[in-house]
Amino acid sequence: MHNKTFMVAVLCTSVLSTAPITGARAADSNVQYMSSKTIPLGAPDRWDYLVFEDATQRVFVAHESGIDVINGKTGASLGKVSVPGANGIAVVSSAGKGYAGSRASNSVLVFDLASYKVTKKLPADEDTDGVVYDPASKRIFVMEGDPAKLLVIDTATDTVVSRISLGGKPEYSVVDGAGNLYVNIADKREIQRIDTATAKVNATWPIPDCESPHGLSMDISSHRLFASCINSKLLVVSAEDGHVVATQPIGMGSDATAFDSKRKRAFSSNWDGTLSVISSQSPDRYVSLGEIATRPTARTMAIDSQSGRIYLVAAERIEVDPSATNPRKRYGVKPGSVSLIFMDPAP
Repeated sequence: MHNKTFMVAVLCTSVLSTAPITGARAADSNVQYMSSKTIPLGAPDRWDYLVFEDATQRVFVAHESGIDVINGKTGASLGKVSVPGANGIAVVSSAGKGYAGSRASNSVLVFDLASYKVTKKLPADEDTDGVVYDPASKRIFVMEGDPAKLLVIDTATDTVVSRISLGGKPEYSVVDGAGNLYVNIADKREIQRIDTATAKVNATWPIPDCESPHGLSMDISSHRLFASCINSKLLVVSAEDGHVVATQPIGMGSDATAFDSKRKRAFSSNWDGTLSVISSQSPDRYVSLGEIATRPTARTMAIDSQSGRIYLVAAERIEVDPSATNPRKRYGVKPGSVSLIFMDPAP
């Protein structure tokens, strides 16, 4: 979730909207989300992935020099894990451990979920990105973008057991709990399926309409993957044979997706300050419910499917070069303005 160029719409306000989804694409006028809390995280001014832990209702936010740990109900700060260049995070509640990629130190750090202390440092190649835990194999899989590899860690011994060559740059991944790992290959417009027990790629599926697939989530019950693309599309892909089931419009600059298994909705969080909502009517029918205004830069997210709460990270923008047409060059981040935003479905 880095080194990307997005042609995004410029939004002039950083105020969160609580308006319901409306417009021609809105299939359900009662669907609406609103901001219930904004939790200041402050400096540093860079961030990446965030993860919600169901067992404890904690939110772990990769925040450049460390991981902020936030109470997902109250917003209270619970502590911080020291991780230089933090990006991907995986939490293994049953083992009381977390794993985080450290791009600054070319490593994966193991940390204790009670004390937030780092307990072990494992060597990794450069450019660590997404991190995911597979409960079937009890392994951690770490995306290594530029080397085009996956790092595989055994959580019983906290040792690196293998590296998988992918032939393309992995961006993010998701597991189905039954021994399958699905990986977005950003530079190849592909999704690869990996057997987590053998650590072997056993399928490669082209998704040519998806420019640089970034976000990836899954409806495990229907075997459907949700891949978001920087060309403002979300592809619904069969996790059984890789065929594209549906294509839906989303906002610009998508960097993450999530699936609400209770309400049967897929979401894409977008750099342009929108949250796209897709309703799953059946395994083969999907309807766009439109976009909710959030805040420009709110590109990554996590979800609590029980409550429906969505967590987003964003910062206030300031104009640094009015003549620039690329928003990445035209705008910067207001120092110390990074916040965690709670977005709740209306009752």
